[in-house]
Amino acid sequence: MGTNPYGWLDKSLTALHRAHRYRSVQPIDGMAGAMVQRQGQTLVNFASNDYLGLASDSRLAAAAIAAIQTYGTGSTGSRLLSGHRQLHRELEVAIAALKGTDDAIVFSSGYLANLGAIAALVGNPDLVLGDEYNHSSLRSGSRVSGATALDYRHGDMAHLKELLEIHRDRHRRCLIATDSVFSMDGDLCPLPDILDLAAAYDAMVLVDEAHGTGVLGARGSGAVEHLGCAGRPLIAVGTLSKALGSLGGYVAGSAALTDFLRNRAPGWIYTTGLSPADTAAALAAVHVVRQEPQRRQALWSNATIFRQQLDRILASAKAASLQLRRLPSESPIICLEGPSAEAIVAASQRLQEMGLWVAAVRPPTVPTSRLRITLMATHQRPHLEQLLVGLEEILAL
Repeated sequence: MGTNPYGWLDKSLTALHRAHRYRSVQPIDGMAGAMVQRQGQTLVNFASNDYLGLASDSRLAAAAIAAIQTYGTGSTGSRLLSGHRQLHRELEVAIAALKGTDDAIVFSSGYLANLGAIAALVGNPDLVLGDEYNHSSLRSGSRVSGATALDYRHGDMAHLKELLEIHRDRHRRCLIATDSVFSMDGDLCPLPDILDLAAAYDAMVLVDEAHGTGVLGARGSGAVEHLGCAGRPLIAVGTLSKALGSLGGYVAGSAALTDFLRNRAPGWIYTTGLSPADTAAALAAVHVVRQEPQRRQALWSNATIFRQQLDRILASAKAASLQLRRLPSESPIICLEGPSAEAIVAASQRLQEMGLWVAAVRPPTVPTSRLRITLMATHQRPHLEQLLVGLEEILAL
């Protein structure tokens, strides 16, 4: 008796500091964009998921303001009670059209979409097989569902097939879950192979398009389109908070799937509907994605140019004291793996002193520490050149 049951918190925080894993929020002043103001400093922003630069687009803001003036600031309840507005349905129809699916259902966040969908689709008698690098929401959804959840090695189809061979017959239903674009690496899942295995073993496939929607594919539909899998049976989940510049999440698929989720997904049934402002902003963003392919073209031009110049710098810095290795990437996410959390934090801080905001991502978020660079359609060539010069400088230290 007499001990403090909360005393372990201080010790845990001290351990985080020692391991260079402590995190704190860093507020931005004003609007986010390619350039931001943070704590009185102007920074070129390479830490955002706002790939198309829509979070500060005046059309999204105007749509949000109009929705507030019409519907108020909150949805006031779950969609099945008082929270449904016609705007919600318009957004769902627009997402389904973008994705080329029968229908879509909008959740209040991307995290909730993954939790809600997985918990509704599988349960205790079932099996979930997930890529070991999947987003936390996919992993949490698998645990919450009560299904047997197993990881296959990142992108390793031989290992996925082995797990299906061993475990599939022991379970009622099977769900294979994967990110389409892996957010902390930048690479893509081998979706055609996953779908082939799913067909062979009578399994469902859920693909998280959080970092693919608006970015990949000729129409901006996402990695499913980009990888030639449009029209194949699957469950597409995504977020409205990245390339679409708003907030919320969605599940797109067959009419039967979305109808089932409206009746069975706890993450949709038991939470307040997406706010009118967020819904209207996302709807405006979907229209922009469909009408302005030049935004994606600008984004991919930036990614190609930057990646080529970065590889040149890294090749000429093989003897540098700070060794950085570019991880394979097929997206606007470009990660530089470093030797330690301490070295990566120091590199991020040094870049900040040069007016460059590049995130330092450390375990347990990722297995190895890295600088995570995200490119935007609204980055100009001088922005890229400034970052390349900054990286050259920290490699020369």
